[in-house]
Amino acid sequence: MLRTILLGPPGAGKGTQADRIVEKYDVPHISTGDIFRENIKNGTELGKKAQEYMNRGELVPDDLVVEIATDRLLKDDCREKGFLLDGFPRTVYQAEKLDEFLAAHGHRLDKVIDLEVGEAELMKRLTGRRVCKVCGASYHIVNIPPAKEGVCDKCGGELIQRADDNEETAKNRIDVYNRETAPLVDYYEKAGVLARIDGAAPLEETFGSITAALEE
Repeated sequence: MLRTILLGPPGAGKGTQADRIVEKYDVPHISTGDIFRENIKNGTELGKKAQEYMNRGELVPDDLVVEIATDRLLKDDCREKGFLLDGFPRTVYQAEKLDEFLAAHGHRLDKVIDLEVGEAELMKRLTGRRVCKVCGASYHIVNIPPAKEGVCDKCGGELIQRADDNEETAKNRIDVYNRETAPLVDYYEKAGVLARIDGAAPLEETFGSITAALEE
């Protein structure tokens, strides 16, 4: 049983490390984006409410985000195995509400993993991504380059830079994270559950540090 949260700015490698944590510890990976899509697709009351805000181009309010996330945590798989939260909580208010929810069910967080990566490295990672126009395969000009520049290894399609991977958008995504979500690092450090992990280290080394923190 493991109850943990994965924090880190865009480009820190949360997706890669989340996959490894899920595989090693056999816990459900709860991604906010996935829960929202699932609720909207299934036409649940919570999904309909969230869709209304999205249709107006507004942010889904904290209380509704908390309701959707905690509703997912009540499902059998989370009750039996715990969870890895990714993308929730995003604000200190959401974190406080999560703590209240867990306490009401006699639980607490085991550990909060914070992947730390400097801004220059984040920008390099975010702006270096390339995606195949045809099959959607993902590459990186430095970390995962294709065999032939600009051409997909899998289908031979053209590799493009997505609009949200340009420098201006990448900088904005990092700024939003620093403003809204970075305060959670202090919040969880004060709670005594934070583990700071070097997200700029090689993948295996980073994962080794994560498992050491989860098992201490």
